[in-house]
Amino acid sequence: MPHTVLLAEDDRAIRNALERALTLEGYRVTAVADGVEALAQAHRSRPDVLVLDVMMPGIDGLQVCRVLRAEGDRTPVLILTALVETADRIAGLDAGADDYVVKPFDVEEVFARLRALLRRAAPAPSEPEPAEEPGAPAPSGRHPVPSGRFLEAAGLRMDPQARRAWRGDRELELTRTEFELLELLIRNAGVVLEHSTIYDRIWGYDFGPGSKNLAVYVGYLRRKLDEPGAPQLIHTVRGVGYVLREG
Repeated sequence: MPHTVLLAEDDRAIRNALERALTLEGYRVTAVADGVEALAQAHRSRPDVLVLDVMMPGIDGLQVCRVLRAEGDRTPVLILTALVETADRIAGLDAGADDYVVKPFDVEEVFARLRALLRRAAPAPSEPEPAEEPGAPAPSGRHPVPSGRFLEAAGLRMDPQARRAWRGDRELELTRTEFELLELLIRNAGVVLEHSTIYDRIWGYDFGPGSKNLAVYVGYLRRKLDEPGAPQLIHTVRGVGYVLREG
């Protein structure tokens, strides 16, 4: 069965072009012109993934995302935005979006991000996974959780099955992408993960050296992890990548 996409975009030319491209790519698309229609359609028939423009009249894309998340709907959301400032991107992540594409965009990038979101939303395979090579970074969600069901590192604790995480006694409110990024870092605590490795494990696609996508997610994850007077946990290794460690 083809994956279903709910597309909300008020610009008719962009909406029609993207609907056509997604249909040719094999998706079953429902296209609407505003946030009110998007919510109504999402409530009628839950899609596999939503593509929401930020700037729409009435209810905008971020408000749609907030309403769905408040209802407990975890359907993956890809945001389309012409706003390029980091604060604007953070607002989208804070609303519960899983990823974003900045306008003007290449439709191939939209396809790549949708494929990555749908892969991450798919149920985990039940068959045993092949053994990893010694020293290779452990991919997010691939191995049984040691010591029962919890992962622990650098004062963090995570339950991958329940998708919950804590720093000390404080539970962290994380989006899907933030959770998977943190899980990858915890599973490889003390190991410097290269940018390309993280892109491959989290998004399944390396968006190139000019992309700020990873830096935005790391920055936002830091804001949720860090505490006054406590050591920073995610460290930048310039020109290489990131590592999770205390101090």
